[in-house]
Amino acid sequence: MELDTRSIPTPLGHLHVQVGPANGPVMLFWPSLLMSGDMWLGQAAHHAADHQVVLIDPPGQGRSQALQSGFDFPACALSALAVLDAIETTPGQAVFVGNSWGGMMGGTLAAMAPERLRAAVLMNCTGSPVGWRQRLEFLVLSTIIQRAGHIPRPLERVAIDAFVGPTTRRDRPQVIQQIRDELRRIDGRSVHWAIRSVVPERPDQLATLSTIRIPVLVVAGAEDATFPVAETRRMADAIPGARFEVLDGIAHLAGLEGPQRVATLVNDFLSSI
Repeated sequence: MELDTRSIPTPLGHLHVQVGPANGPVMLFWPSLLMSGDMWLGQAAHHAADHQVVLIDPPGQGRSQALQSGFDFPACALSALAVLDAIETTPGQAVFVGNSWGGMMGGTLAAMAPERLRAAVLMNCTGSPVGWRQRLEFLVLSTIIQRAGHIPRPLERVAIDAFVGPTTRRDRPQVIQQIRDELRRIDGRSVHWAIRSVVPERPDQLATLSTIRIPVLVVAGAEDATFPVAETRRMADAIPGARFEVLDGIAHLAGLEGPQRVATLVNDFLSSI
C-alpha cells in the first residue's frame, strides 16, 4: 500500500500526514506522545480497503513542524479538523482513532465537533486529571529532554517501560525496536512542549466526555502501566453509551502491539453502528 505525504497547516503548525487512496470515508489516526503516525502503519494496512486512511504526525513530533510553546486539547481538536478539511470530501463520515494523547484529544474532538465524525475509537487513554506524582515526574523528564535536545539513552528505558508490558517484551521485539527508533528521532526542544501540555497540564475531561453523543469505543490494555484498566474504564463510563474493551497481553500502544486484534475489534465496532 502506497501512502502520499502532505504538509497541512493547522493551529499548531504544519502537520505531516500520510494519506491513503480514497477507498471510502476518512479514518484519521493520531498517535501517542513520542510516536509518529508510523505507529499506525499496521492498522492502515487493514483498513485501507474500505477507508481513506490518514496517519498524522502530531504537533512537534515526527516530521511535523516543531513546537515553540504549549497547547490545550481544543487546539489539538481544531488541528485534527484542519486535516479533515484538507482531505475529507463527505463531511460527517470520518472515523477518528487515537492512542493515549490521541485518545484524550479524540474525546475533546468528539465533544466539540460531533457533526464531523461517524464514530471515535479511543485507546490507552484517560479522562481524569493528572495526579501529583505523575505531574512531578513528567515535569522533570520534560526539562531533562528539553535541555539535552533529545531523549538521553538512560531515559529510553523509562519510556519503553511506560509503553510496553511483559508480553510485548517477551514476544514482540520488533515493537520495542520501532519504539526505540522513534525515540531516537525526537527533537527534545519541541517534544518538551507536547509532554508538558499532555501530561502535567492535562485537564479533567470527565464532564466534557459526558456530552459526547456519537458512538465511541474505548480500549484498554490489560498490561498498561501508564493508564491502568480502572482509569480507562472510568473514562468509558463518562461517555454515554460507550463500548469498553480490555485487551489481554497489550500495554500502552494497542494498535502497534496487536494490530490484527485491534483492526478486528474496530471493524466489529463499526459494523455494530
